[in-house]
Amino acid sequence: MPPAVGGTYSAVVPPADGLFLRINQFARETAWLHGPAAAYAMYGIALFAGLIVVGWWLARSTGPVRMACALLTPVAALVAVGVQQLVVSRVHEARPYAVFPQALVLVSKTADPSFPSDHACAAGAVAAGLFFVDRRLGWVTAGFAALMAVTRVYVGAHWPLDVVAGLALGAAVAIVVVLVLRRPVARLVTWLRATTLRPLVGIPAS
Repeated sequence: MPPAVGGTYSAVVPPADGLFLRINQFARETAWLHGPAAAYAMYGIALFAGLIVVGWWLARSTGPVRMACALLTPVAALVAVGVQQLVVSRVHEARPYAVFPQALVLVSKTADPSFPSDHACAAGAVAAGLFFVDRRLGWVTAGFAALMAVTRVYVGAHWPLDVVAGLALGAAVAIVVVLVLRRPVARLVTWLRATTLRPLVGIPAS
């Protein structure tokens, strides 16, 4: 149901749509948060690249299995986004602002489908992968992933279900990738630690 006159919304909407509209109304009432939320929603994904580097750095002083998990985390994120793109191409869900033209949108509008969120998918995959490297880093990353999901809805780019599905899909794909490949990659890490590439996969020899 379209917004009522004046920018507020009718309460007679499906529950899923109603949650988006309540969040969107909250965004209208918190102009002070628009800048930080939009910046994180658009560019915060770069933070996860930094967290992957932190995971790699921490893994250098651990056994080959953890290093393998650190190396597999970005691979898992790429695979997860690839799977997400397959889902997007089949679902073809309209963006919230296509359904509610008067919705507040704080980022550039796109024509691509909405479900599931690629930002949330990548963030969920990185968080899940880093749990195998370092539990505390995994929790920190999960917090940033949840924040990414919330901000993507706050800025009007996604429905709430889009980001929940994105997080779940990314995490599930990452877990499968890491569990299946960590042992063979760990053997590769062990071999590399005996070569001149040791600084990249372990503590350099003194």
